[in-house]
Parts: sequence; structure tokens; C-alpha cells
Amino acid sequence: MGTGRTDEFRADAVRIALTSGLTRRQVASDLGVGLSTLNKWVTAHRDTDVVSDKELDLARENERLRRENRILREEREVLKNRSGPQPACAR
Repeated sequence: MGTGRTDEFRADAVRIALTSGLTRRQVASDLGVGLSTLNKWVTAHRDTDVVSDKELDLARENERLRRENRILREEREVLKNRSGPQPACAR
């Protein structure tokens, strides 16, 4: 049946899922729990103070910056590939 996870473990799992920047699938795998179980825990703790507003704001900002960084890297690669090979003296 269940593995008897403690309330503290569940709260930590929710905090990690909401603030780490990892996907829930990655968090669930890392913690050795099922994805549906982690999702249930997140839903159950949504209205509690497991994660402070400040932590959530920081997590959202981190996610925004990661997305922006990924886009900039992709744009840089496109521009690099468009310009073609550079002569040895231009490097």
C-alpha cells in the first residue's frame, strides 16, 4: 500500500516541486514517488503556507529568466550558424 511518507517529507516535496525549476516529473523521480502522488500533494498543499509568497515569486522569476536565457542561446546559435565558418584570423 503506501510507504508512510511523513508530513514533513510531503511538505518538502511540494516546496521542491514549486520552487526548484525542475519539472514535477523530475522531482517525483528524484524523490522516488509517483508523479500522480506528487501532484496530489501539491494540490493538497496549494492553500497552505508550505511555500511563502516570496519563495513563489523567486521561483517564478527564476523560471522567467531560464526561459529568456534559453531563447537567447537559441537565437545566438541561429546567428552563429547563419554567419557560416569564420576565417582563422577572425576568431
